[in-house]
Formats: sequence, structure tokens, C-alpha cells
Amino acid sequence: MTSRLTVLATGGTIAGIAGSAIRHEYRAGEITIDEYLETVGGLGLGAELSGTQIANIDSANIGPVEWRALHGAASVALGDNACTGVIVTHGTDTLEETAFLLDQTLPAHKPVVVVGAMRPADAVGYDGLRNFANAVRVASDPEAAGRGVLVVMGDRVFAARDVYKVRTRGAEAFRGFPRESVGLVTPASLEWFGAPWRNGTAAAFVLPQNMPEVAIIYAYAGLDAAGVRRQLGEATRGVVIAGVGEGNMPDAVRQELVALAAEGVCVVRASRADEGLVDREDEDDANRFVAARALNPQKARILLQLLIASGESDPAAIQRAFDGR
Repeated sequence: MTSRLTVLATGGTIAGIAGSAIRHEYRAGEITIDEYLETVGGLGLGAELSGTQIANIDSANIGPVEWRALHGAASVALGDNACTGVIVTHGTDTLEETAFLLDQTLPAHKPVVVVGAMRPADAVGYDGLRNFANAVRVASDPEAAGRGVLVVMGDRVFAARDVYKVRTRGAEAFRGFPRESVGLVTPASLEWFGAPWRNGTAAAFVLPQNMPEVAIIYAYAGLDAAGVRRQLGEATRGVVIAGVGEGNMPDAVRQELVALAAEGVCVVRASRADEGLVDREDEDDANRFVAARALNPQKARILLQLLIASGESDPAAIQRAFDGR
């Protein structure tokens, strides 16, 4: 049976133009989804593709407005019996955040694949067409369902909760933690590493109309309480500390965050390191802190926003949610 895939385009490098095959600078989000689908139409991908332009911007500018539009369009597509899967084209800079947000707020009964490129469309070695062909392969596979949102980059398939960008250049710019990747893909083949893991297919959260304000504070040598306070506003309802090592921080910062937690601000300890679990410490209960476990600061922020928006404020319940992600 021929797959019928809905492609939701947001712009990014995959739709970018440099005006030269060798120029470093380029403009993201120049090619429309109609133009892109016309280009890939001659590749013989074996799927019926229809496209919707959600945005056509640099992914550094992606935010709640675009997320709501993207989520709405994805929900409509997933609810259409004629649609067998969804592909989202996206810039790489914030790809992991969009993928994780969709993973938490969309059902998993059909494949949802996010894909990007590290080089613009007119560059030597453009990786976008191969990545897109790979994404079609993954989204066309019924076995992709039940795995949550997936990310396809560089012939590898990543889970949204694991994937993160590790390089500013080169086609192999993404890795996964704690699972390095969950599959290998080419336009002609697909190999999964294990069975689907999503327990049930319903979304974990409803996407809120307004995302609560959660700040990420980057820990560094010499950061003090005043440096923390300068980054917080009256509307701040949560803080993720991108701590040194295993979610550590200077004593003065810890004391400031303990005071904030006592006032009802949700505090999550994450790590600025690329890889490594942040486990609970003996004093976390007394401090009312939450350990981010395997989530990096930007994903921890999104999960905390969704939890706060759902009405959760108890650190123990928030910790259970992080333990399950």
C-alpha cells in the first residue's frame, strides 16, 4: 500500500539558499514546501506527499506561536484516516526542542518524523534531499508507530527524547543520549534497534494555549545569587539550572534557588554537560529540587512548562514525570 504522508514545513536550512555552491553564509527558509515537493517528486520515493507551509523561518525564531500552529496541523493530519504519517521539516538549531514538545503532546498511533539539513539546498554536498528521502522511508514504515516522535538526520533515526545537536557544521551533527540512536536508515532500507517503547498511544500532555515562564540559568564559575535574580522576572514559575557536572552549582546559587523553591517556584537541576544522568542528591527533598535525569536543560524546560501548565506543582510528582522521560 502506498503511504500518504503530510509534510509540515517550518523553514530552516533544509529550505535554505546560499546563492553559491561554496558560500558559507545562507538564508534559511527560502524554498516553499510546494517547490520542495516538486523537487523530491522525481526521486521515486514511493509515497504520496502533500504539504502545508506552517512557517518559513530560521529555527532560532521558532517559538510558542509556531509550535501551536504546527501542533494543530499535525493533530489534524493524524486524525485523517487517509494520512498514514507526518513529516516535519525544520531548522536544526532548535529541532530537538520542537521534536520533544511534539513527542509529549501528540499521540503515537502514526509515525511523526522531524527532519532537517546542515547545508542549504544549493550547497555542494546538500544533505537535505537524502535526509528527506530517509524521513519518507521511516514515516512510511508501520513499525515507526508507537515510538513517539522520531528525528532523522545523517542516516540515523533518533527518539525525540534522546536527540541533541552536537556540532555546528557537518552532516553528522546529531547524537542521542542515553540511547545513541534507535535505528539506521537509507532511502532503500530501515533497521530498527528494538521494538516500539511507547506505552499506549495517547499524548502525555495537552499543549497549553500559553506556556508558563520557565528560565534556564547557565551555571559557571563565579555565578552568584545576584546573577540568578537578574535572569528572573515576576512571571517566572520555574527554573532549570544548567549545572556544572551532575547538576551542581555554587553554594550561593543553591541558597538562592532553595529560597525560590520555598516560595513555590519549581526548580530542576540539569547539566550543561552533553551526556550524563543527573541523579537525585540527599538534600533534594529538603531543598524541593527535581533532578532532570537524562534530559538536557532545554528539554527539561519544556517538560517543566507542560507539567506546570497541567497544574502540577508538587516536586515529588514532577520528579516522577522526569524519571519517566
